[in-house]
Amino acid sequence: MVARGTPDLQSGPAIVARGLTRRFGRVTAVDGVDLTIPRARIYGFLGPNGSGKSTTIRMLCGLLVPTSGHVDVLGNEMPRDAERLRPRLGYMTQKFSLWDDLTVRENLEFMARIYGLKAERRTRLAEAAAEFDLDGLLKQRAGTLSGGQRQRLALAAATLHRPELLLLDEPTSAVDPRSRRDFWESLFALVARGVTILVSTHYMDEAERCHELAILAEGRVVAQGAPKNLMATIPAAVVEVEAEDTVAARQALLGDAAVLSVAQLGTRLHVLMDPATAAPAERALERLRQAAVAAQATLVHASLEDVFVAATGFGGTRSSAGTSTDHSTH
Repeated sequence: MVARGTPDLQSGPAIVARGLTRRFGRVTAVDGVDLTIPRARIYGFLGPNGSGKSTTIRMLCGLLVPTSGHVDVLGNEMPRDAERLRPRLGYMTQKFSLWDDLTVRENLEFMARIYGLKAERRTRLAEAAAEFDLDGLLKQRAGTLSGGQRQRLALAAATLHRPELLLLDEPTSAVDPRSRRDFWESLFALVARGVTILVSTHYMDEAERCHELAILAEGRVVAQGAPKNLMATIPAAVVEVEAEDTVAARQALLGDAAVLSVAQLGTRLHVLMDPATAAPAERALERLRQAAVAAQATLVHASLEDVFVAATGFGGTRSSAGTSTDHSTH
């Protein structure tokens, strides 16, 4: 739990964690996590519920004390320096945590007071309302806002004090796809101004937007790097199979020891195979021919969902019915 302080150099990493562990009784929620997160980038945590994403974020911002390991955030030892670091952090929780019975303006004014904004308060509020498209909502009670509007309000409140580091815990879990896309455009605008963003998500399309990401499973980091690099180095061959009888095709493929995972996408099957397999598409097609299943098979590039499945040990995917249409890891 003892951390070694590091110089707060603008060229250094925003976050360095080594062996970060948190136990709750006999349950290990985070297990030996190592992270090096660069500045002015979006770094993602991808994983299902219970993978340790939220617990890790809470340790990084000083809300939870690690059981063991150490972490430096913007050159400050956590949790020892949590109070000193707090003005430089922005934190947006998964659940809307502002006040439903206050108007948008009242919520922002209250948060501005908490952040200690005085002379610049009026200017910051006006800038936030313009940046996050809240001008027409300032007199509306927060409890009557739509999911996307509440999200914009929460992000405005979390950035009023212009933090250097923004921690977002599954911020788009309750909003529509268009609002999610607009939200991410706002994040890239913040990064362009030098803000470092750590965001947890269970959406594959969001994870792919990150500059770098860590995939978490059962409290451990099982893969990390730039999404493009992770997809290029997946430890599996990816074959796409088109067949009218997908049930028969699936059963035939799962009988092959070289097949690690099969997921259905409409009339297509996404098949992960042992990377040592010679001519994987031809092998899959021959297997289907032997089972008298008419099909086409093509070797394709891996998706981030394929990376997630491979990184988590292909757990349960040989018998699963397919993947969700929203590309969530739930």
